[in-house]
Amino acid sequence: MAKRTATGLILFCLQLLACFSQSKGDGRDEIKGMFVFGSSLVDNGNNNFLQDSLAKADFLPYGIDFPRGPSGRFTNGRNVVDLLGEMLKLPRLIPPFSDPSTKGSRVVHGVNFASGASGILDETGFVARQVITLNQQIRNFEEITLPDLEQQLGCKGRSSEVLKNYMFVVGTGGNDYSFNYFLRRGNINVTLQAFTANLTNSLSLQLKKLYTLGARKFVLMSVNPLGCYPMLNAMRNGSRCIEALNQAATLFNDGLKSLIDVAKSDMPNSNLVFVNSYKIISDIIENPSSKGFKDASNECCEVVPSAQLGGSGTLCKQGGKTCSDRRAHVFFDGLHPTEAVNVEIATKAFTSYLQTDVYPINVNQLAKLKL
Repeated sequence: MAKRTATGLILFCLQLLACFSQSKGDGRDEIKGMFVFGSSLVDNGNNNFLQDSLAKADFLPYGIDFPRGPSGRFTNGRNVVDLLGEMLKLPRLIPPFSDPSTKGSRVVHGVNFASGASGILDETGFVARQVITLNQQIRNFEEITLPDLEQQLGCKGRSSEVLKNYMFVVGTGGNDYSFNYFLRRGNINVTLQAFTANLTNSLSLQLKKLYTLGARKFVLMSVNPLGCYPMLNAMRNGSRCIEALNQAATLFNDGLKSLIDVAKSDMPNSNLVFVNSYKIISDIIENPSSKGFKDASNECCEVVPSAQLGGSGTLCKQGGKTCSDRRAHVFFDGLHPTEAVNVEIATKAFTSYLQTDVYPINVNQLAKLKL
């Protein structure tokens, strides 16, 4: 019995040592990987595996400038998550959770759970028929990926030691307005302020859930300027953007930014960064030529018309025409930015010292923080 107890103690100590060595990192940089949650702006292929979803980007011209071709990313090339991963020197692209091969050693450097057309609220995404809700994304992380990761790293039951070396990127909220509140406001009797308060409160609880699972370093992406999307061109009446939609986005972003300060007491030892992609994109739209852009109003690809959006389209037509100078366009389809804009967002997120771009610190500083 004593021998058996001693053997168990040795095995426990070896597991603890392995877990401790993982938590110290490899000396190259502080971040071992990323876990990604949200909507199509950060989805890298999860919706490919949803049979009934109308929100898919697994066909040309999506991925026309991506090395692997169409992958499910809603842009012509890399999205913000891909670019941040490169800047963090992660060894590989983050795999989508829904891919059956995303298990075992493939989860060690992170997993992407994001789903196009999803939102903070479960009911958002009804227009796309089938999405993976944010709540379900978090459950997928908790119930499937996290136990797998702990086993891979020899840290069973000690996720708090492991996860402090991972970045948790959350990019969601825009669909809750575009494809929920504003699409259904004739049927729902709630003010914009009340709807936004519900959104930020819900997201706060979702972030706290990730925190209880061990997440400590968060990157929160703002909602983009909703009123400037090309899918709204038919509704603009000559104006560049629809201000009511941009005001809704600003209201949400102000609440999202305030979560950073509240988290200091609600989520001790956590660090959150707010990336103001709203401002970064708005600055480009206001003065496109300053960043080498020529068209800030129209989509680059031929889009499929949508009756719900006054005839304007959101997604590219499969096999449809595409503009030749994609670097000159701000938007690739009716809603999603081009890779060139994603480069601007990721670069400022990683390197800017302006708190109007990133708050309170940038992603590079977050990565290097000792916990």
